[in-house]
Amino acid sequence: MVTEPHDGDLGPIDYLVVEFPADARPDGTAFSLLLDMVDRGLIRVMDLTFVRKELDGSVVGVSLDDFDLDGAVDITVFAGAASGLIDDADLTEAASILDPGCSGVVLIYENRWAAPFAAALRRGGAQLVGSGRIPTQAILASLDALDA
Repeated sequence: MVTEPHDGDLGPIDYLVVEFPADARPDGTAFSLLLDMVDRGLIRVMDLTFVRKELDGSVVGVSLDDFDLDGAVDITVFAGAASGLIDDADLTEAASILDPGCSGVVLIYENRWAAPFAAALRRGGAQLVGSGRIPTQAILASLDALDA
């Protein structure tokens, strides 16, 4: 099962908003890899919602059944991935960064691999006071500059 009740030892929760180009069908490869990470216990998908930003800027939800993928990936396995954390305002905000005519996916996931570490910190009275992400493109550019 993709989503399941948590046991109190939550790992860090992250979200992604991914845009799919208006003129290309996603091939589904990434969803196979996402399912693999779930199966290996690395992450837990809490919410996975598809949206489309119309040419006029309006936002509509897209059913998993209606999301058109190339390939043989069955994304309906994610149909139950809805924790209730995402509301209409969240979807509208997430879709605001999509280009008109594009579809996207909003994914909220728990980093299960970090749950024991995070729980031990909480039990010891520690709390997370900062977090961030370095864009992959920035890391690659820095590594390329070091190699040059």
